[in-house]
Amino acid sequence: MNIPVSREECAALDAVDPLAAFRKEFTLPEGEIYLNGNSLGALPVRTPEVVRRTVEDEWGQGLIRSWNAAGWTDLPYTLGDRIAPLVGAGPGEVVVCDTTSVNLFKVLTAALRLRPGRRTVLGEETSFPTDLYIAEGVTGLFEGGRSVLLPSLDDLDAHLDDSVAAVVLSHVDYRTGVLLDMAEITERVHRAGALMIWDVCHSVGALPIELTACDADFAVGCTYKYLNGGPCAPAFLYAAPRHHAVADQPLTGWFGHAAPFAFQPGYQPAEGIGRFLTSFPSLLALAGLRASLEIWEHVDLAAVRAKSLLMSELFIQQTDGLDLVTPRQAECRGSQVAIRHADGFAVVQAMIERGVISDFRAPDLMRFGFTPLYLSYTDVWDTAQALREVLASGEWREERFGRRGAVT
Repeated sequence: MNIPVSREECAALDAVDPLAAFRKEFTLPEGEIYLNGNSLGALPVRTPEVVRRTVEDEWGQGLIRSWNAAGWTDLPYTLGDRIAPLVGAGPGEVVVCDTTSVNLFKVLTAALRLRPGRRTVLGEETSFPTDLYIAEGVTGLFEGGRSVLLPSLDDLDAHLDDSVAAVVLSHVDYRTGVLLDMAEITERVHRAGALMIWDVCHSVGALPIELTACDADFAVGCTYKYLNGGPCAPAFLYAAPRHHAVADQPLTGWFGHAAPFAFQPGYQPAEGIGRFLTSFPSLLALAGLRASLEIWEHVDLAAVRAKSLLMSELFIQQTDGLDLVTPRQAECRGSQVAIRHADGFAVVQAMIERGVISDFRAPDLMRFGFTPLYLSYTDVWDTAQALREVLASGEWREERFGRRGAVT
C-alpha cells in the first residue's frame, strides 16, 4: 500500500475515497476528531428520527397494536438477519438480544452441555474481563468445572486435552488491537474435540468476519462500537445451524418459548436461533440499532478493511519511535492502534483538550480507533501530529490532565 507522506497527499486520498460519502451519515462535533469508535460509535444522523417515530408513532399512536403492525415482535430476528452478512453468517443464524455478557453466559453453558464429561473452559487472560468473569461464573455451576486462563495463545495446544469443552477468545484484542486467525484457531480447537466461541465485539463493522466459513460454533458481539447502535445498544448471538436443534441454553425465558402466547406452564424451546432468546430487548434500543443497520446495508466491508489498514499504517508511520503495541503486520491487527506510555492517561486527556478524542486502558495503553465510515486520512494525519506535539511540549504533565473520572 502507498502510504501518504504529507497532509496534501492525505487530502488527495480523501478526495477519491469510496467511503467518504458515509461521513455525512454521522453527527460529528465541529472541530473534533473522534477516534473512540472502537468503544462507542458516533451517532447516525438518522437515529433521532427513527427513535422519534418509534416513540411517537408506533408507541404513541399504534399503542399495543404495534407489536404486530410495526413488526416489533420480529425485530430480534430481522435485525439479526441484517447483522448476519457483517459476520459471515446466513439468515436465521444471528439473533439480537440481551448483552454480550448474558449472551456469552447462554452459549458457554450450552457448549458445556454439548460436551458432557468435559468441564474445562479455556480463555486468554488478556481478554476483555467480562468474558473471563462469565467463564468463571459458568464453570462454577458445573461439578468439576474450571476456567483456565492462558498467559499467551502460544500455550493453547498444550492445554487442549480431552477435558476441554470450549475455548472462548476475542477475535481482536480490545487493548492491543491484535487480530487472531479465526479459521486456524477454530480448526485446532475442533481437532481436540472442543467447541469454539468467538467474541467479535472489536471486529464486527471493522473488518470482514467469516463465522460460517471458519466453522465457528458460537459467537457473541455488541452493536455500540463500530456498528454505531448507540450507548448500551443490544448485543447479538450467533449459533451454527448444526447446534440449533440440540443446544440447551439455561435462560429459558418467555420469548425463547416455541409458543410464547400459548401461556403453557412447561418450557419448550423455539426452533432455530430463537431458542437463544430470553426476554425482549429494549424497543428504543432496537430502534437505534435499526437506524444504524440501514447504513450498513450499503457498506462494502472490503473497502472498510482496506481503508482501515491504510489509516492505521499511516498513523503507525507518523508516530514512529513511540512504544507501539499493535502489530506492524497489517494482517495481524484490527482497526485500532495502541501505544504504550507510562502517563498515557494524562496524554490522552491533553489530546482531548485539543479536540482529538481517543481513550486509555490501564495500566499504560493509549488506544486510537480507526472508523473508516466517518474518519478521513487528514484526520489521521492531524491526530499523529497532535500526539507528537503534546508529547514534545510536555503539556500533559499539568495537574488537571491527571484527574480521573469514574470512566477512563
